[in-house]
Amino acid sequence: MVRFDWPAVRLESRTVSEDSRVVDIVVVGGGPVGLFGAFYAGLRGMSVRIVDSLAELGGQLVALYPEKYIYDSPGHPKILAKDLARLLIEQAMFYKPEVFLGEQVRGLEYDEIGQFYRLTTTAREHRARTLLIAAGAGALDPRRLTLPNASAYEGRGLHYVVREPDRFAGRRILIVGGGDSAVDWANHLAPLASSLTLAHRRDVFRAHEESVAQMKRGPTRLLLFHELVAIEGDAKVERAILQDNRSKDRLTLEVDDILVNIGFQTSLGPLKDWGLTLERSQIRVDSSMNCGLPGVFASGDVAAYEGKIKLIATGYGEAAIAVNHAKHYLDPAARVFPGYSSDLPRQSG
Repeated sequence: MVRFDWPAVRLESRTVSEDSRVVDIVVVGGGPVGLFGAFYAGLRGMSVRIVDSLAELGGQLVALYPEKYIYDSPGHPKILAKDLARLLIEQAMFYKPEVFLGEQVRGLEYDEIGQFYRLTTTAREHRARTLLIAAGAGALDPRRLTLPNASAYEGRGLHYVVREPDRFAGRRILIVGGGDSAVDWANHLAPLASSLTLAHRRDVFRAHEESVAQMKRGPTRLLLFHELVAIEGDAKVERAILQDNRSKDRLTLEVDDILVNIGFQTSLGPLKDWGLTLERSQIRVDSSMNCGLPGVFASGDVAAYEGKIKLIATGYGEAAIAVNHAKHYLDPAARVFPGYSSDLPRQSG
């Protein structure tokens, strides 16, 4: 896992009185949308606390694919996920939010007397007048192969996440999948590998069109309508057995590494018990990004509404909408639309 030397985000011991202070907004989630939401809340003069279950900020950008290029973040034709995370963290820290890492959220209750929310985690209780849930798709776990012996090869040539692309240099690689992650890694690793094959069970990809076109122009060998049915090797991956799902013919590939990108299993965990309206693994929101509870908002992949498109770019906008409405909820005299940021008073970090 990539680690950044940001003094402001290191875990520090805090007294109970400091922890129990009521802040204007708690942002649940330290990924790109949560980080931008924290910054924007600071821009609107709100006291902010970020709570995340991971040991560092950055969310999936850092935990799952730090070396993968991101193409849908404004201002960057392409940028490595770890570099985008670094810039977002720097921006989020501008107004010095409190940061609590390594804490999984548990319960949520409203204190009628104090008129604030009590958010309990695995470590403590946080008190806030509003909440922004930016938990991505919830807890993520890569979908794993169901082959009988697959688990024996994990860490021995079978991978679900790429942490250090350089370790694949000069190796024979098989990628399984047809979504953005599979195609992006094919484009990223092809120049490093001695050979690279991508197997997909269909002939239609779920990835961005330009990424697919780039892959087809490159050296990646495509095996369409093929599925991985067996892994062989003496204590490490040595061969992959693929089957054509039309003819049932089998093909044996000599490989050093198998990278499986077939999606993630998601779970909202305890958030499911907060009285929110859920749609599958998402929280239903209205046009203000409100979740149905007064002062509780959601944005990013966790938020659901008609016409939703799951992109980092749209998540940024949703976070701004949520924060502006949270500000108005806190102070009805405050306008939802504060004017353009260039018109706001300058503040130093």
